[in-house]
Amino acid sequence: MDLSCIPDYLTYLAFSRHRSGHGIHSPFLFRLVSDVFRNKIDPDIVCTIEKTRISLLADTRSINVTDLGAGSRIMKPKLRKVSDIARYSSVPKKYGILLANMARNFGKSGVLEFGTSLGISAMYMAASIPDAEIITMEGCPATSEIAKENFRKSGLNNITSMTGSFDELLPELKRKAVSPGLVFIDGNHRREPVLKYFNEVAEMSGQESVVILDDIHSSRSMSDAWNDIKRHKKVTSTVDVFRMGMVFFRKGMARYDYTVRY
Repeated sequence: MDLSCIPDYLTYLAFSRHRSGHGIHSPFLFRLVSDVFRNKIDPDIVCTIEKTRISLLADTRSINVTDLGAGSRIMKPKLRKVSDIARYSSVPKKYGILLANMARNFGKSGVLEFGTSLGISAMYMAASIPDAEIITMEGCPATSEIAKENFRKSGLNNITSMTGSFDELLPELKRKAVSPGLVFIDGNHRREPVLKYFNEVAEMSGQESVVILDDIHSSRSMSDAWNDIKRHKKVTSTVDVFRMGMVFFRKGMARYDYTVRY
């Protein structure tokens, strides 16, 4: 976390609602916390995916990484070990489970992911809704190939991998009239690109769609993007769990920005 975002974290700790759902007066938020955030996940799913993570953490291969976005704040060289990418770029187990639960509840009409990396997050979402298609986009050919290898080994057949820049791939998806139930944006961590992708996703999404953004407080640029997104005219409610931000477009909801301890 950027040092400039420490005040954001202190605010989050001070104002976040209880993670168990107690004391939350909004029926919508209470259901989200109690039925989704705290929902149980099949332990076999977690076991399978975490075995893949362990394998990646032990992978000593070095690959040339193509950064089309802001790049990693920790890993600067283009030549990087797979183990380091797994350690610093893959979504942690705790948030993989959260993505799986969100996908199970909101992604049955399909999931769109910006930023595949090594495939851990896509695997969590795909395993939770085997009858839905997960479309995942990655700008780096080398990491995309490793992710595809992981998908094959895990037996997940409902993931469609697309390699290339988001700017090139999104128009293709729009031409196909893709309207995902869940969108996970985890790539190009800069304010302007994130806002651009969110605006395009908002046009593609229906009122039942949910957008999740990763690393919303990882830098001042990302925090600014998150604050701009909360003011978007189509957004009805947002939920901030500090690492991730969730955006809802549902009509009839009281406009509110929630902060929840997760």
